[in-house]
Amino acid sequence: VQLVESGGGLVQPGGSLRLSCAASGFTFSNYAMSWYRQAPGKVRELVALISSTDGNTHYADSVKGRFTISRDNAKNTVYLQMNSLKPEDTAVYYCNALYLLRQYWGQGTQVTVSS
Repeated sequence: VQLVESGGGLVQPGGSLRLSCAASGFTFSNYAMSWYRQAPGKVRELVALISSTDGNTHYADSVKGRFTISRDNAKNTVYLQMNSLKPEDTAVYYCNALYLLRQYWGQGTQVTVSS
């Protein structure tokens, strides 16, 4: 099982990034997919989630209207489009897959928002 994140980097405030998470080794379409983030000294928090069945989404209040989660089951990939980035969005972003009692994590990708 692998979840491989990509797309992180350094961006100026107000800028955009698109994170990708490529999955392998499990039946991707069965799993709810999420993005979490963890800033230095803080607990890991849920950023966005997309369901496995009907594509319903959920966002943390802090990112609503700025971030969009999507998935492509044909490519076994989940995305996080991040717009209007703020310095407080700086964190390591992790991809998560969840189905019943099975849960997988990626290794994380660093996002730094700074001028």
